Amino acid sequence: MCGIAGVLYRDVARPVAPGVLEAMGRAIAHRGPDGEGFFRADGFGMAHRRLAIIDLDGGAQPMGNEDGSVQVVLNGEIYNFQEVRQGLEARGHRFRTRSDTEVLVHLYEDEGEELVSRLRGMFAFALWDARKRRLLLARDRVGLKPLYVYRDAEKLVFGSELKAILAHPEIDRAIDPAAVDEYLALGMIGGDRSIFRRVRKLPAAHVLSVTADSLDRGPRRFWQFRVQADPARSLAAWCEAVDAKITETVRAHRIADVPVGAFLSGGLDSSAMVAVQSGLDDEPVRTFSIGFREAAFSELPQARAVARRFGTLHREQVVTPEAVQSLEDLVHYYDEPFADASAVPTLLVSRLARQEVKVVLSGDGGDEAFGGYRRYAHDLGEAWLRRRLPRWLRRGPVAAAARWWPKADWLPRLLRAKTLLANLASEPAQAYANTLALCRLPLRHELLAEDVWAALDGRDPSRWIAEPYGAAPADDPLAGMIAADVATLLPDDFLTKVDRASMSCGLEVRPPLVDHELLELAATIPSQYKVRRGQTKWLMKRLFRDRLPEGIADRAKQGFEMPIDRWLRGPLRDVFESTVLSPTSRVAELVNQQAVRRVYRAHVAKVGRHGNVLWSLLVLARWADTYLPPSRVDGGASSAPAAASRSGGDVG
Repeated sequence: MCGIAGVLYRDVARPVAPGVLEAMGRAIAHRGPDGEGFFRADGFGMAHRRLAIIDLDGGAQPMGNEDGSVQVVLNGEIYNFQEVRQGLEARGHRFRTRSDTEVLVHLYEDEGEELVSRLRGMFAFALWDARKRRLLLARDRVGLKPLYVYRDAEKLVFGSELKAILAHPEIDRAIDPAAVDEYLALGMIGGDRSIFRRVRKLPAAHVLSVTADSLDRGPRRFWQFRVQADPARSLAAWCEAVDAKITETVRAHRIADVPVGAFLSGGLDSSAMVAVQSGLDDEPVRTFSIGFREAAFSELPQARAVARRFGTLHREQVVTPEAVQSLEDLVHYYDEPFADASAVPTLLVSRLARQEVKVVLSGDGGDEAFGGYRRYAHDLGEAWLRRRLPRWLRRGPVAAAARWWPKADWLPRLLRAKTLLANLASEPAQAYANTLALCRLPLRHELLAEDVWAALDGRDPSRWIAEPYGAAPADDPLAGMIAADVATLLPDDFLTKVDRASMSCGLEVRPPLVDHELLELAATIPSQYKVRRGQTKWLMKRLFRDRLPEGIADRAKQGFEMPIDRWLRGPLRDVFESTVLSPTSRVAELVNQQAVRRVYRAHVAKVGRHGNVLWSLLVLARWADTYLPPSRVDGGASSAPAAASRSGGDVG
């Protein structure tokens, strides 16, 4: 696990200054505190920061082939590198190290950019082919490891985090208004977009191959997640297959030359990972948990029960409002606005774990693989009802009722029907996008600054959720939800959250349930074994019910949530008012502060429940004060500084 960065100039004669590469490397030194390395060629250079996990003495990067004509820097781990290496050695390749990184250069010599299809793991890498003067960038299938790319007429700049790119002195930092809209709508900036107009994410499961003459070439997808049920297997056969694959996957994810611990939230997924890992380790597993003083949000009692069952060496910490009053770490390590409030406890549990280990396993991905979110059961009920209502009724009277029904958070739950009516009136993909939205229209229109709204020109941020949903089988709504989540929320929210939080302190987090082979198997499990008669994650609970302490498997999913609603009415009030509502805050360039004040007052008075929206505005305001120049949004290059919820997963 590491950090990578680099520059490719269109002008081959222009050298990449050593000071530029050093600055880019320093910007992400937290990702790799164990060492640094650089490579420079005519018009090209790249930097690497190392977190030593495999081959502690011999795995320094950049790493080359026998004659040095191919050079690579890797962020991540290749779990099947030993198997790949054996095949390469049989074909005559000679290795100098025991590192997983070295297989990349030799595999590239044989298979070119198709090498990515042979890799099992989490990775983002940059490979330089000196003979062809070609730069190859690649990102793993699910998006576990990040990679940002900046391009203009003169250069391409890449980095594991935005701060590495911003360390280059010639970066256009104009803000993308569509990214601001997406952020308010969903609490994250998804797809290939970033907060900066010229910076894009390399999407998961894509490779980008460019030369100095083709800097603007687009990326190519090399893997596609597809949900397609296989009805041929019996329930017993499914249980056997999933059980065996989970054990094999956990075993593969334990490859390391350092001890491997585990995040333990007390939920089903992380508890299952600890159960399997404990059966494979000779020594007690070190486990780490985070909780809250508010009992309704804390799973510490359940985590302790699991720790006792498996004899782990357990440590825990309690999150208080004081821990989130300062948002500097959140802004610094995430680089762009990120509204998943569980990022704060994830930062804290990562620091707790890093005091003892360099690597932990987590339970992320279990909800997407096995149908664990409560919204799945709820939306399946909506889908059942939608299919039974005539289209004319849904698009006419039901749609009209959705428009006039008030957003009445103070009413009993059965009477809060606005979202239900809107979803019934919509087509299935759009309805699910509406379910996921944190801030819907027309409220978002009210909150966005007039200039930002005008610049959107009708762009719909829900489209990149609706598209993968629509690609799933039309008669299987759960398949659509899972496909949408794996394409969007998983990489852009949950995995981003864990990557930035853990790498902020040089901790590697490995989620076995996000392994692409396990995901592919889970994608063929019939939906009736994932959500059954309203019970989510049915097959997974069946597998682990007897292995875990009583009640762990059958508890309702809690998620890694913070009591944001309550804290914004109490201990975070002063922080919100002084940050978001201040007349000097630069967030005024992005949002309408008068509209924000109205929403805030309604929340404090308990006539509305807007905690997630207000938290997103608080993070946006702190980010704006750090990054925004005095100029207007989308106004070209600036001198902004280089960077000083929706609950998901089962992290800590």
